Amino acid sequence: MNKKSSINVQGTAVTILSQKESDFISLTDIAKHKNAEATGLVISHWLSTKFTIEFMGIWEQLHNHDFNVTEFSNIKNEAGSNGFVLSSKQWIEKTGAIGIISKTGRYGGGTFAHKDIAFEFASWISAEFKLYLIKEFQRLKDDENDRLKLTWNLHRTLSKINYRIHTDAIKEHIIPEHITKEQANVVYANEADVLNVALFGKTAKQWRDTNPNSDGNIRDYATIEQLLVLANIESMNAEFIRMELTQSERLLKLNQIAIVQLKSLTANPNIKKLK
Repeated sequence: MNKKSSINVQGTAVTILSQKESDFISLTDIAKHKNAEATGLVISHWLSTKFTIEFMGIWEQLHNHDFNVTEFSNIKNEAGSNGFVLSSKQWIEKTGAIGIISKTGRYGGGTFAHKDIAFEFASWISAEFKLYLIKEFQRLKDDENDRLKLTWNLHRTLSKINYRIHTDAIKEHIIPEHITKEQANVVYANEADVLNVALFGKTAKQWRDTNPNSDGNIRDYATIEQLLVLANIESMNAEFIRMELTQSERLLKLNQIAIVQLKSLTANPNIKKLK
């Protein structure tokens, strides 16, 4: 999933691209702090220094198994010679680097680098700018984490509320009169596993057996999409129980519903914004 966001660093808007579990910061935007009219030259001058090339080479060797070490050595040997100039595009094409990416387009184009590299570039631009960049970047990540936790807790709470609707239907239509509390708990657990199997493909016990070192239960590790679907199928199962469908019939229907809804939610851009 690619997500774009922006932070303001000393009056300069800096774009951040989040790809999978990595954040790439716009070197083009950072370069504007030094020379807004020639950002490409600013980046190229920085890339052409021997110190930068050595740093980039070490970073790539730590993170990139396909990094072309031979080409890197050739570039490092040329660094410092008269007329030596290295662009981000040349660096990527010659070495197979992944720490820097070059994007085209009038809007959103430019040179981006992994945050480790971007912070190093910012140091070259200005030590003060780097410190403010790190501060604003961390503020952004903290805000994102807080929003994710809030959203996750909201859907977790919604799922628990809907589960009461589910258990009420079980109590009214499945649990016979004059049953012990222990026997009732077995029925509730059995019906909870109908939802677990329909959504997760396994019972609570099966999950515990395969995750012996994990705290909590299978639902504590659910994604936002799964929690939304869980809330939906809890209500639906309650209605199916009132319709007196058998457990096997309900399981098949709930599983089909869960599959359709998960596919829909996974492709929903509004859900992706929550992550």
